[in-house]
Amino acid sequence: MNKYAVRCLQCMQIHDPYSMNCKNNDTSLLRTEYSAKQLMPLDLPGIWKFYDWLPVNGIIEQGSGKTVTYRSEAFASELGLDSLWIAFNGYWPEKGAELMTCTFKDLEAFPTMQRLKELKETRVMVVASAGNTARAFANVCSITGQPLLLVIPEASLHRLWTIRADSSSICLATVEGDYSDAIALAGNIAARDGFVNEGGAKNVARRDGMGTVMLDAVLTSGQLFDHYFQAVGSGTGGISAWEASLRLIGDGRFGSKLPRLHLGQSLPCAPLYSLWNDVGEVSATCPEGMYADVLFNRKPPYAITGGVRDALEATNGTMYAVSNEEASGAQALFEKTEGIDINPAAAVAVASLMQAVEQGNIKPDDSIVLNITGGGQKRLMQDYQPRQLLASIAVSADDPCAEDRIVEAATEVFGTRL
Repeated sequence: MNKYAVRCLQCMQIHDPYSMNCKNNDTSLLRTEYSAKQLMPLDLPGIWKFYDWLPVNGIIEQGSGKTVTYRSEAFASELGLDSLWIAFNGYWPEKGAELMTCTFKDLEAFPTMQRLKELKETRVMVVASAGNTARAFANVCSITGQPLLLVIPEASLHRLWTIRADSSSICLATVEGDYSDAIALAGNIAARDGFVNEGGAKNVARRDGMGTVMLDAVLTSGQLFDHYFQAVGSGTGGISAWEASLRLIGDGRFGSKLPRLHLGQSLPCAPLYSLWNDVGEVSATCPEGMYADVLFNRKPPYAITGGVRDALEATNGTMYAVSNEEASGAQALFEKTEGIDINPAAAVAVASLMQAVEQGNIKPDDSIVLNITGGGQKRLMQDYQPRQLLASIAVSADDPCAEDRIVEAATEVFGTRL
């Protein structure tokens, strides 16, 4: 029996396990179905302990980390919560947390790369990112040698650092524009010969990798939670938590009620919050003025079958819009009480939880998991000396020759592989 199958949520047909899209052109996400109905953690490193619920047939052992879940005391006490669990994704060696890019994007990068290995893919993988995803894919490609073209907004360049000695498999292109501009350019380039798209939200490896946050939290606590908090850009992490929860309900040992999704965005640019609450368009100036601009995605997978709207409706979920002042205060309080630094996006999740407490959306004795999507970067700088990745090419989103110029730069880096 196959380890897993991939099914379209609209036509309900089984597809090739490496598919990204429905062969019948349905506008739906595909979803993984695993032959193992109960989750049995394996004695494997990092994320691979959840191997039975990852769409892979092998592992990349070097560099793999995972979520570390623990029960909060000091921060929970500040909020008057009895059962608050922290799902920490980052670097915190004292707790055994070793995601060396300090972001949970590592959880999606490793399974995605493993599937490319299984396909014997030699084309250049193209990834668009506002920074954290690019850092995660740069990390794993430095390990495997997979040729990688990163397309990022120019303003995100400072986030592209690595602890790896060899980054010769990476071509980095910066775009004078926002994340949506980077996505558009990357998508067009990925359609060319010699390149391959990593798939974004449509990639079941990315979603199931991120879903391991929920798996780790539930296995650690012993039961499904009443509430799940996370900051989101595209919202794919929220979809992943929902899908993982469905599998855990199917397991039969952890409860039968879906955790309620509480997803936070950073003002003044909160597209998902605007869509969910029907409060108008997002400003054309975005992502200017955001506390966590990595959370900005102008075209998130909201209305697609299996997308963010479906996840929120299925879980009786809600969206939060967090001001810069709220995010800054939440970050300071968390770092003071928990003793570890966190990324701005994670601060938005913390602020969302604080809003929920103030609004009475959760009760003091509810069980809650807070996904800290990135943290420990300051802690990592004490132990390592990361180096900045340098851009191979800089283009403007308004330049009609931008695609050709990026492809030319990639050809110089990768030579005969293109």
